[in-house]
Amino acid sequence: MKKWFQSFLAVTLFSASLLSGCSQEESSKTADGRTEIVLSGWGGNPTETKLLQQTIRDFEKKNPDIKVKHDVIADQYMDVLKTRLIGGTAADVFYLDAFEAPGLMEAGVLEPLDKYVKEDFDMEDFEKPLLQAFQHNGKTYGFPKDYSTLALFYNKEMLEEAGVEVPKTWNELQEAAKKLTKDGVYGFGVMPELARLYFLAESKGGQVMTNNKASFASKEVSEGLQSILDMRLNDKSAAQPNEVGADSGIEMFGQGKAAMVLEGNWAIPYLADTFPDISYGTAEVPTIGKKNTMAFTVAYVMNKESKHKEAAWRLIEYLTGKEGMKTWTSKGYALPTRKSVAKELGFADDPLRGALVAGASYATVWQDGPYLPIAQTNFNNQFLSAFLGQQPLREALKKAQKQANKEILINE
Repeated sequence: MKKWFQSFLAVTLFSASLLSGCSQEESSKTADGRTEIVLSGWGGNPTETKLLQQTIRDFEKKNPDIKVKHDVIADQYMDVLKTRLIGGTAADVFYLDAFEAPGLMEAGVLEPLDKYVKEDFDMEDFEKPLLQAFQHNGKTYGFPKDYSTLALFYNKEMLEEAGVEVPKTWNELQEAAKKLTKDGVYGFGVMPELARLYFLAESKGGQVMTNNKASFASKEVSEGLQSILDMRLNDKSAAQPNEVGADSGIEMFGQGKAAMVLEGNWAIPYLADTFPDISYGTAEVPTIGKKNTMAFTVAYVMNKESKHKEAAWRLIEYLTGKEGMKTWTSKGYALPTRKSVAKELGFADDPLRGALVAGASYATVWQDGPYLPIAQTNFNNQFLSAFLGQQPLREALKKAQKQANKEILINE
């Protein structure tokens, strides 16, 4: 990764030097004299797209000297973004997933935002773990626009029929899953991947990554993950979606093939649209000694090479400010990262979203240094075989860790 950083920066600086003689200010002015800035992100569903477009229009009304060009990168977002950054053609402002943030923060291609922030922006209003995901070496490189945690989704009718209470601890979940497994229905639907199981992997004191090296082959990580294998291989109370003909955990749940799953906010509109008759509830993820869950978040960040940094900051400030965030998250497709907005919109007390919002203050963000993407790929490849009973868990993790660290060494 460091080798990539060095070549990345060299090419970026060279490109910038070639462009220094060009009139970037003039080339990005509209016919009516407004400053045009570009906002890049991936696409969303039609409702989300309309909400973002409305938020941008509201910003332009309040900032009549700025025109925002919304650029949608439909496929291979990070590959396209990195190519544009290297080529000097990246947008002024763009989405950045927390998972990918460490690499770009270390690369030095993002503009630190602290100097732009004024007191009335109220940084304390952001959920702390979500904001920290975009901070590095004492600097803030992005402000989170939305997020989702994981919560326990449970089928009310199945639990009531089986006489099972909503589990509050992981041991209770395991026992409940056994009672709920019958007639082709599994008690627990599992996505056997690191993004969903990361908090469980570290629940016994182990670390997935240590000093930017994979360290998940430890005894502690194996102990943290063992319960998932026990549920599938011993209790026969857990399965992954493709074992019942589903493509995802929430589809498995919606089809009535799993009584409980761990899913995020995205599942709520999906169930309303696809399985409107299912009776379900949500609860915070059952505790394993302490409360924990996963959080997935995305920030708006500024291109360090932007020629319109003041205008770019004004856009970020509005989009992640209270007014802009309220518009963007108003329909519940995304959860607001500001506590005040979540409260104002009623999400904190919502019977379905409340558990997701509650988890934001203590969640583990899906992020762990610049080499987690490498570690994830190798972990998932080997963990699945252990989940299916094809090899012992510890052996699978040792293989995955060895290969991951070999690839990390090459990229350092």
